[in-house]
Amino acid sequence: MSGVRVLVGTKKGAFLLESDGLRNKWSVSGPHFAGWEIYHMKGSPVDPNRIYVSQSSGWFGQVIQRSNDGGKSWETMSNEFAYEGETGMHQWYDGTLRPWKFTRVWHLEPSLTDPDVVYAGVEDAAMFKTTDGAKSWQELAGLRNHGTGPSWQPGAGGLGLHTIVLDPSDPQKIVIAISAAGAFRSEDGGVSWKAINRGLRSEFIPDPNAEVGHCVHNISRHPSRPHVLFMQKHWDVMRSDDYGDNWREVSGNLVTDFGFPISVHSHEPETVYVVPIKSDSEHFVPEGKLRVYRSRSGGDDWEPLTNGLPQENCYVNVLRDAMAVDALDGCGIYFGTTGGQVYASPDGGNTWSAIVHDLPAVLSVEVQTLK
Repeated sequence: MSGVRVLVGTKKGAFLLESDGLRNKWSVSGPHFAGWEIYHMKGSPVDPNRIYVSQSSGWFGQVIQRSNDGGKSWETMSNEFAYEGETGMHQWYDGTLRPWKFTRVWHLEPSLTDPDVVYAGVEDAAMFKTTDGAKSWQELAGLRNHGTGPSWQPGAGGLGLHTIVLDPSDPQKIVIAISAAGAFRSEDGGVSWKAINRGLRSEFIPDPNAEVGHCVHNISRHPSRPHVLFMQKHWDVMRSDDYGDNWREVSGNLVTDFGFPISVHSHEPETVYVVPIKSDSEHFVPEGKLRVYRSRSGGDDWEPLTNGLPQENCYVNVLRDAMAVDALDGCGIYFGTTGGQVYASPDGGNTWSAIVHDLPAVLSVEVQTLK
């Protein structure tokens, strides 16, 4: 029977949760790298034993870890993320200019075909690639050298490249998102990039309809339809049917359209999940009720999913990389909270249970399918 491994990155270490295809009993391994912030961890989709980890500390800096045996042992890999060429300057919160400075790796995205190829999104916003299993990294400098680069400025959490979406039908096509610059697309494997923010509107920037400057929180898509993209933005849930060239709002009847994660059902391309929170200043769920919202119409209508989730006195947040889906029958949905719970639904969101309690605040949740 197939199974799943849920990879959980937290403020104080990493945890691995495993179950068989029924997904009703779970084993817990961890904490790995106890005491470290695990910004993101993700497994190779072609090798279930390969896992990459972004391990970060204000004291000791950035570390990349790799496992070749499903998390039983770990190897420290190269941590050299050097910007290519003249770094130049970018805007700061107050409009002044600051030099580009590498701080941490926000997101790791393994190749869909090669376990040794991984893309990394970093702060300050740039994209790196390894072709040797994280032994060395090279910047894809065409992104940071985009003509709008000097106007990029941090979101509230920093100037981070946090989302990387790969196309299973064309390895040359990549979509990324940066807070607070917006979304960009490459059609040549990351050599050159196009801003894809037409239709986005942000009232908090000088030009609400600007080419760049939008705080995109997350982007997701279904592998069978890579040209259809769903976005959770800093206010507004958006949809594009032309690979990001144009966006339209699909917030519909959501209780609020502010949030961080967005995921698409593994078998139903029009079924989308978000977790709304109250506002950009109050990062917790509205009314003290933890609700995942599901749309089965690609965003036209939304329904709250609450069975098994706390519906009173709950004030947690779910961060941008803290929701994922598996590929098993029924489609499992998983998310972690800043309160340290990881919830799972083995039936597409109809019922939920906490598969682990009382972890440190959860920063990321990813899933590997095990054969």
